[in-house]
Amino acid sequence: MKRTITRRNFLQKTSRGFGLTVLAGATKGSAANQGVKPKPRGERLPREIWVATISQNRMEAKDYEQMIQKMLGRMEKVVPYQPDIIGLPEVFPFVNLSSGRSKVSDVAEVPIGDISRPFAEFARKNHCYVVCPIYTKEGGHYYNSAVLFDNQGGLVGEYRKIHPTIGEIDDGITPGPVQPPVFKTPFGVIGMQICFDIEWNDGWQNLHKAGADMVFWSSAFAGGAAVNTKAWQNKYVVVSSTRKDTSKICDISGEEIAGTGRWNDWVCAPVNLEKAFLHTWPFCQRFQEVEAKYGRKIRIKNFHEEEWTIIESRSPEVKVDDVLKEFEFQTHEEHIQAAEKRQKKERL
Repeated sequence: MKRTITRRNFLQKTSRGFGLTVLAGATKGSAANQGVKPKPRGERLPREIWVATISQNRMEAKDYEQMIQKMLGRMEKVVPYQPDIIGLPEVFPFVNLSSGRSKVSDVAEVPIGDISRPFAEFARKNHCYVVCPIYTKEGGHYYNSAVLFDNQGGLVGEYRKIHPTIGEIDDGITPGPVQPPVFKTPFGVIGMQICFDIEWNDGWQNLHKAGADMVFWSSAFAGGAAVNTKAWQNKYVVVSSTRKDTSKICDISGEEIAGTGRWNDWVCAPVNLEKAFLHTWPFCQRFQEVEAKYGRKIRIKNFHEEEWTIIESRSPEVKVDDVLKEFEFQTHEEHIQAAEKRQKKERL
């Protein structure tokens, strides 16, 4: 007997782990969602990074040991896309559990410990970096943290949430240092923020000053437009990994490159870091010269109402910094700093 496909059982089926290639175009802008397999690493642009983010939507478990296995199972679905780095949601092993939440002091560890080790091993096995949010401990203090594993399964470092909620503090969480660390990788400088940190600008701005190319925001909630805003305000890529609603990858312009939703619980898509963010005027006066010389090797995208411009290299032969110098362009930050310097000089 032929089974009738209803909207309800189709949704149930997709929630059990259908990947992005099932429904082409489910999320705008993602090559992964169009069923396009990534190029081998050796054929990519020099700063083309394949980034994955995992949502915890519809993922429930009996206890944290089972949740770890379920998350690893969802991560396995990303492996065919050869991700360079994968982001996971805020303290994901300890939520959505039928057994209830554990005391922080009972599950906090010094990484690499029993809870984080499977993710370090995943990173080693699949030759990718992993941002793994867990509870950590040191000197009698407990932290809501995100630890970074490299593609050999080694511990790169740990970020401790700067701005925990009052409820977290009541549960024993200590706020992390106000200066967040950055981590150098072969593909760029990585920073991290966690959930409630999005309500403050200090950590995000300090990561910009420290040279971050990409910031991973692990969270209990989706954040909405605030995630996009943090990206364009700080001129770096922001990757959110959330327990519910949308997890997404936002470019330096604030545009969404890819995101999860009803039909998909993970995304993996390319990000090109060989870009510069400019104030359009007065540099637009020379854009035609750039296009005449470089053609397809350079992409110039103008945001007309904001008067922003993104200059992106589409060729291994062309470095954006060289183009900026050649045509006497300033980055947005340099342009603003020059204006402020002149303003101070002329101010009475």
